[in-house]
Amino acid sequence: MRVLIIGGGVAGTVAALAARKAGLEARLFEAYDESAGLHHGVYLTVAVNGVDALRAVDAHHILPEAGFRGGRIQFRSGSGKHLGSVPLGPTLDDGSATHTIRRADLYRGLYKLVADSGIPVRHGKRLVGAENVPGGGVRAHFADGTSAEGDVLIGADGVHSAARAAIDPANPGPRYTGLGNTGGFTRTANVDAEPGDYVMIWGRKCFFGYTVAPDGELWWFANPPAGREPSRADLRRLAAADLKARLVDLLAVDDSPAARIVRDTAGDIGLTNQYDLPTVPTWHNGSMVVIGDAAHAVSPSSGQGASLAAEDAVILIRCLRDLPTVPAALARYESLRRERVERIVAWGSGMNNTKKQGLVGRVLRDLALPFILRKADDPREMEKMSWMYHHHIDWDHPVRP
Repeated sequence: MRVLIIGGGVAGTVAALAARKAGLEARLFEAYDESAGLHHGVYLTVAVNGVDALRAVDAHHILPEAGFRGGRIQFRSGSGKHLGSVPLGPTLDDGSATHTIRRADLYRGLYKLVADSGIPVRHGKRLVGAENVPGGGVRAHFADGTSAEGDVLIGADGVHSAARAAIDPANPGPRYTGLGNTGGFTRTANVDAEPGDYVMIWGRKCFFGYTVAPDGELWWFANPPAGREPSRADLRRLAAADLKARLVDLLAVDDSPAARIVRDTAGDIGLTNQYDLPTVPTWHNGSMVVIGDAAHAVSPSSGQGASLAAEDAVILIRCLRDLPTVPAALARYESLRRERVERIVAWGSGMNNTKKQGLVGRVLRDLALPFILRKADDPREMEKMSWMYHHHIDWDHPVRP
């Protein structure tokens, strides 16, 4: 079976590795000159269910080699009040735990495994259209005028997916959340966090978070609000110095180290819009299917984006490996995935909404959160989230119709 994979992020590279392991003929097409735009994003977390999915394709070793284990999350208000703390996900019986890793390091590690496996990768291939071929199979068209044919096309091309539109032009586009994403790395001293722990600050004007790596480097992110969605051209024109100045203004009103951390960051930083994608009615059509953010972009607040992408990729390839026809495999993939991922998207959206509250909402939140977090820190409450984290993929177990 010839598998065309569009996009070289987590979903695409894991799908390529899984296809190779399943004995399928995979080809990976990446729009960027480098793998998946390695300069996009700062860092992310891979939860224990994501670790499990990466283990299925023998890629889980990337996490401890390039990242570090998470500890606890401390929550604070903009006034400096400690609201509570909870674990950064569970630790499973096999020792698996949530890991924090630079996005570029995760992409590079997965890309290297793909390249070392001999899977062909074509760069500069931006998908502009695709159609099912009469009699079976699919043809993909790229912006450079070239095309490729295969038995199945996997759209792993992100939240602005061209594959999603090719599958069904009526499919919705991503939903702007009203927030931006930015972040960076610095060596600021005198911050109150142990290595591996996170500090999350509900600032008066901007949500801010940071963690400390084992070598003492501080990794931070911020979600500046914007009522109007900035265009891609606006984001490209935004100078790093202007963005830093804006962030410092938003964060300086809080009793926290956030403004100082931003000022002390020496490297360039960039801003992207934050999107989610609650429901995509049509995931597959004939020999085309979407996975990862192309099918169900989840808020970063969930900490599940990379993990769900890896899960999707492995489960889809198992379906293609085990079921007799491509349409049957794609239908089975959707039946195994839709309910789970849409539940997590909804959960993450609820978490994200707490970052955009007005004065009354902030007051009520700061009064209620200490009680909520105290309850959430009980191991019995963490067990209630097992539906999200305790998700195991048995690679060797056949997928049944």
